[in-house]
Amino acid sequence: MYKIDRLNELAEKVAEKRAVNAAFEPRRMTAEEKDELLSHFHPDYKKEEFTELSAGVNKGDKVPTQLAELLQGKSRISADSVDLSKPDYDTDVLIIGGGGAGASCAIEADEAGVKAMIVTKLRIGDANTMMAEGGIQAADKPNDSPAIHYIDAFGGGHFAAKPELVKKLVTKAPEAIQWLNKLGVEFDKEPDGTMITTHGGGTSRKRMHAAKDYSGAEIMRTLRDEVINRGIPVVDFTSAIEIILDENGKAAGAVLMNMETKEPLVARAKTVVIATGGAGRLHYQGFPTSNHYGATADGLILGYRVGARLLYADTLQYHPTGTGYPEQIFGALVTEKVRSLGAKLVNIDGEVFMHPLETRDVTAASIIRECTARDKGVETSLGKAVWLDTPMIEYIHGEGTIEKRIPAMLRMFGKYGIDIRKEPILVYPTLHYQNGGLDITDDCATVVENLYAAGEVAGGIHGRNRLMGNSLLDVIVFGRNAGIYAAAKAKETPVPEKLTLEHIEKFNKELEECGISAEVESPLLLPHYARKDK
Repeated sequence: MYKIDRLNELAEKVAEKRAVNAAFEPRRMTAEEKDELLSHFHPDYKKEEFTELSAGVNKGDKVPTQLAELLQGKSRISADSVDLSKPDYDTDVLIIGGGGAGASCAIEADEAGVKAMIVTKLRIGDANTMMAEGGIQAADKPNDSPAIHYIDAFGGGHFAAKPELVKKLVTKAPEAIQWLNKLGVEFDKEPDGTMITTHGGGTSRKRMHAAKDYSGAEIMRTLRDEVINRGIPVVDFTSAIEIILDENGKAAGAVLMNMETKEPLVARAKTVVIATGGAGRLHYQGFPTSNHYGATADGLILGYRVGARLLYADTLQYHPTGTGYPEQIFGALVTEKVRSLGAKLVNIDGEVFMHPLETRDVTAASIIRECTARDKGVETSLGKAVWLDTPMIEYIHGEGTIEKRIPAMLRMFGKYGIDIRKEPILVYPTLHYQNGGLDITDDCATVVENLYAAGEVAGGIHGRNRLMGNSLLDVIVFGRNAGIYAAAKAKETPVPEKLTLEHIEKFNKELEECGISAEVESPLLLPHYARKDK
C-alpha cells in the first residue's frame, strides 16, 4: 500500500548510498544485452498492441492500434460538402502547424520571397517544441565533427534511419546553431562567449547546446517573434482537416476548420508543408505523455489519405524519465539533462541499476524491467517508479548547480513541496516522441508532388530511436529545409485551377472493399478528454 511516510523512508535509503553511488560507474550494456532487453520490455515490441493496416499505401504494415483506427477512419467532410471554387485564402506556401518546424519553414519561405501562411489549430508556439527542455545537438567544437555526430545518431537509431537524412541533419547542425544565435536565442555561454555543451544519452561528445532547461521554449519564443516581425500571416485556432489536390494529383491546398465555429474554410496554395508534430496525446498503450495538448497525429492522417507513405510508424519513443509522482505532473518530462549533469537511476534498494546515459529506448526498457520482472520499483498511488537521484548533481558539482543549470525542474517540483536539491524524484517512462512518420526525401518532399513534411511528423531521420537533442535540431534543419524547397517549387508552379477532394471517396471505397466500417472521425484534432460544451 502506498504511503507518504514509506516514500520518505525509501528516499533516505537513497541518500545513505549517495556517496558510494556517485563514485560508481555502471558498465555499458553490450549490443546483445540491449537487443534482449528491448525485445522483452520495450513497448514497441508488444505485438498485441499493433494492428495491420488493410487500406492505403502502407497496407500490410503494422502501426499502433489507436493510430490504425485514425488512419482508416472516416473524413470529417465529404468530397462534395465543401465549395472549392472560392478559396478563403490564397498563398504560395501553406504551412500546417505552428511549432518549431512550421515557424522555421515560414521564415525561410518568406526569406525566399514567396507568400507563406501558417495555419495552426491552437496558437503559434503551442507545440512540442515549446515543451522540449534539454538542448539541441551540433558538432561545432574542436574535438567533434559532423561525421562523429552521424555515427552517434545513426547507431542510436539502430542503423535504420535514411542515411541521406542523417547526413543533412548533422552537416547542417552547426549552421542551425549559428542561425538561432543570430535570431536571438539565449544559449548558455561561458563569460568569453563560448557555448557551454554537455553530453546526452548515446553521444560520444559534449555537443548539447542549451538555454538552461527550457531550450525549446527559448527557441520557440525567438522563432515566433521572427514570424510576427516579418508579418507572415498566422491563422490561429484553425485546423487542417483534408489536403486538397489538383486534377493531376498534386497538393494544392487544404480544407481548414475553425476550431470554435466548426466553419469549413478553403486555403489554396502552390505547395503545402505538413508540420503538425507528434502523437503523444493518443496515449498509446495507456502511457502518460510529455506532449502538448494538440499532439494527435493529425499530419499522418492528412498525408496518408492523399497517398503519402509512412515510414517506421510502428516505433515510438518512451522517454525514460517522465514524472512518476506527484499525480499533478504525472508523465511530465524530466529532461535527460538531469542525468547529463550526474543524477543516476536508483531502485527501491538504493542501487544504481544501469549506466545513466544509455540510449533512451534502452533506459526506458531498463526502468520497466526494474519495476516488473525484477520487482525493484517504488510503489506510489500511480503505480511503480524508480528514483532519479537529483541531489547527486550538487554532491558532484557543488551547491547552486541545479538552480543554475536546470531551474525549470527545480520550479516544477518545488510547486509540490519537493526540493530536488535535497530529495530524489520518482520517474517512469512517458510517451514522448514519434520516431516514424511521413516518408520524405532530403528536400522534405513526400511521394505526393508539391506536398512536403518537416519536424516530428516526418519519419526516417532518427530511425527507430532518437537521441536527446536531435529533435530540436530536426525541427530547425528540416523546417528550414522544407521552407527553402517548398518556396523554390512554388516559384515554378502556377496557381492551381481545378481543386478536388476526390481522394476522400476513393479512400472510402478502398475501406469498403477491405470490409472496414470506418467509425472514427479523423483527424482527431483534440484528445478525447477535451472539455466539450454541454
